[in-house]
Amino acid sequence: MLYWSRSPVGLFLKREMNIQSIPSKITTFLKEVRLEMKKVNWPTRQQTLRYTLIVIGVSVAIAIYLGAIDFILTTLLNKFIL
Repeated sequence: MLYWSRSPVGLFLKREMNIQSIPSKITTFLKEVRLEMKKVNWPTRQQTLRYTLIVIGVSVAIAIYLGAIDFILTTLLNKFIL
C-alpha cells in the first residue's frame, strides 16, 4: 500500500513495508543473482594466472620505484639538510 509521508525535504510517496513480503523478496533477489551469475563470462584458469602475475609484477615494479625515490630523497636530505 502506498501513502503520503512528510519529511524535512517535502512530501513523498512511501510504500508500507510488509513483514510477510521480506522472505519472498529475498528469495526473488537470490534467484535473480543466480541467473545473472550464469551470464558472466568467466576467465579461464590460464587467463587468471596471467593477470595475477601481471598485477604482482606491476606492484613489485612500483614498490621498487617508490623505494628508490625514497632512498634517494632520504640520502639527499641527510647529506644537505640534516
